[in-house]
Amino acid sequence: MRSLKWLISVFAVSLLSGCGYNTIQAQDEAVTAAWSEVVNQYQRRADLVPNLVNTVRGFAAQEERVLLGVTDARARATSINVTPELLNDPEALARYQQVQGQLTGALKSLLAVSENYPQLRSNENFRDLQAQLEGTENRIAVARNRYIAAVQAYNVTVRSFPSNLTAKVFGFESKANFTVENETAIAAPPTVDFSASPAGG
Repeated sequence: MRSLKWLISVFAVSLLSGCGYNTIQAQDEAVTAAWSEVVNQYQRRADLVPNLVNTVRGFAAQEERVLLGVTDARARATSINVTPELLNDPEALARYQQVQGQLTGALKSLLAVSENYPQLRSNENFRDLQAQLEGTENRIAVARNRYIAAVQAYNVTVRSFPSNLTAKVFGFESKANFTVENETAIAAPPTVDFSASPAGG
């Protein structure tokens, strides 16, 4: 009796392996891990914003409209509750992408404004924050690309025969992916040219 149960277990495991169950599980975990890195990098960027805004305010307080724009965009970007369920909700993922894109745009505006303030551009703290921001934007782009690739691999598996049958039985569905217009422009890190010499210098 015990040997019969063992044989049934072995058969069940081999059946699941052959029908793509293990592959789906592995790819699902890969998507989750890739998404965690995307969120981590977006949070890293959000954490830089307060210091960046305060530094700019110290040299360009009159740019309050731009500073408020960045602060408001950060608030919206950090207000969304990022849960694993978000990956299975295309509308929620689209909202998350939208607010992150708004923060990207606001930061670009802030860095563009900084060009008008040579003292700000030469400030060591600002230069350090700007370098950290550029590095983080690069990490975001890499993390997003890894996530896109992970979702693509997973979606192909859950839509392909015979693994699609296994996906249906166990409730694995296609996941939403990044669908941002002008992806290249949004993924490009904001840049500031520090090569220009200060006015009067």
